[in-house]
Amino acid sequence: MKKKLIALFSLFLFSCSSTQLVTSWKAPDATVRKFNKILVAGLMGAKDRELRENVEAAMVQNLKAKGINAISAYTTYGPKAFEGLTDKEAAKKISADGFDGAFTIALLDRSKERNYTPGSVYYTPYATYYSRYWHHYFTLYDRIYNPGYYTTSTNYILEANFFNLGNDELEYSAQTKSFDPSSTKSLAGDFTKTLIDDMIKKGVIGN
Repeated sequence: MKKKLIALFSLFLFSCSSTQLVTSWKAPDATVRKFNKILVAGLMGAKDRELRENVEAAMVQNLKAKGINAISAYTTYGPKAFEGLTDKEAAKKISADGFDGAFTIALLDRSKERNYTPGSVYYTPYATYYSRYWHHYFTLYDRIYNPGYYTTSTNYILEANFFNLGNDELEYSAQTKSFDPSSTKSLAGDFTKTLIDDMIKKGVIGN
C-alpha cells in the first residue's frame, strides 16, 4: 500500500502544471495608461482552436478584473479572422473597429518529453530478512520487483505581444513555458496569471 501511495503521489507531481516566464520586454516609454477598448487575439490554427478560446477567455476575464475593457477576437470576429496575418497586420485590421489596444497570443512550440522515474528501494532491519525463510524470500522479491516507470509530458511555449494601436507601437512582449498542463483551460489560466503579474510588476497595467 505504501508503495502504491508513493507511486500515485509521483504521478500527481508530474501531472501538476506550472508556467514560467522565459523572457519579457517593455518599451522604454510605456507607462500605465487608460485604454478604452482592448482586443485579445489568439494567433493559432484550427487544430489549436480550443487553446485559443481558453486563452482569450482567460485573458479577457483577468483584464476585466483589473478594470480594463477587453474583448475576445474569437467571439467578435470568428475563428478565422486573423489566420495568416502577422502581429502588426492583425493590429492594423482591428484599429478601424475602435480598438486602441491589442494583445496577440501565439503558440510558438509544443513538444513532448519522456521522463523516467526509477524504482524505489526499501531497506528493512536485518532480522526482517533472515528471521524466517519465506518472509526473507518475499521481502527481497518485493524489493527487486518494484520497477520504475515512464511518464510523458507536453510542454508549451507561448508568446504575447501588447500593441498600443494609437501610435501603432509594441509596448510589451513576453514568452512563457508551461510544463505539462492538465488541460488547455489550466494552461490558459496559468499563462494569463503569469503574464499579468509580470505586466503589473513592469508598470504596463495597473494593479
